[in-house]
Amino acid sequence: MELRQLRYFLSIAETLSFSESAKQLCITQSTLSQQIKQLENELGSALFIRNSHGVVVSEAGAELLPFARRTVASADMCRQRMHDLQQVLTGTLDIGVTYSFSPILTESIFTFMHSYPGVRLNVYYKPMAELMDMLNRREVDFVLAFRPTKPMPGIESHTLFQNYLAAIVSSSHPLAAVERVSLDELSRYSLALPSPGLQARNALDRILERHNRTLKIHIELNDPNILLELVRQSMLVTVLAEASVHKEKGVKAVPIDIPDNEMLGCVHTLADSYRKKSMQEFVRILSESLAVKQRATAWI
Repeated sequence: MELRQLRYFLSIAETLSFSESAKQLCITQSTLSQQIKQLENELGSALFIRNSHGVVVSEAGAELLPFARRTVASADMCRQRMHDLQQVLTGTLDIGVTYSFSPILTESIFTFMHSYPGVRLNVYYKPMAELMDMLNRREVDFVLAFRPTKPMPGIESHTLFQNYLAAIVSSSHPLAAVERVSLDELSRYSLALPSPGLQARNALDRILERHNRTLKIHIELNDPNILLELVRQSMLVTVLAEASVHKEKGVKAVPIDIPDNEMLGCVHTLADSYRKKSMQEFVRILSESLAVKQRATAWI
């Protein structure tokens, strides 16, 4: 059994297509088929069921899948360790970021690119659930997101900064003149909210449920940038993490006055996984950035 064959197996299990995997792996389809056939002969079981409708993973293939993933991941970690031991910061760094983190990340990205031009950055902006799936599949090295309400199996969450849920209004809105807003006051206004599933919306829904409150929701969107633009040009109110409006002009974040309003910005990694040197450097740069220091850095 060769590591190369396991990589080929994982690619086909992901794409469910020999032709697509061959393209991604930059090899011929006949070479790919031959390598998989050799692996199947060695294991004594068919790993895929091939028919006129396509390819599906067989029962034996499903059993092999987690072992293959761990083996390939261990080999990649070993290679990365060797690179890091040579103090050579090259390769790629894959970062998953929720939309709320976007405004505080720009400064760190530029600083990192200037300090380590040999590292290619791949930044993925998605909802937290999708990013955690990517982390579990090792498609990203770490995720920047707020701490989930419940611990996630196999995931370590390291606090980066403290934050809070806020009512976001235009600078000319009546609420812009107050220091805090209660849920009762918030219920008097029409709201444009992030869609269910986004972290700020999930946090707000939990608060409303605990306090038995309802709000007047006029529109829901899954794009915080459009929400902010709507707020700037109207009397609508949205609710986001305060960090979401870092350096945004024409809007103000007004803390929601409730005792359970804390949101912890975190770096999420796979438990017991090797942390690339490039990841360690990026997190260091982020923790030392002005955007994070303003929010009481607590990286551990």
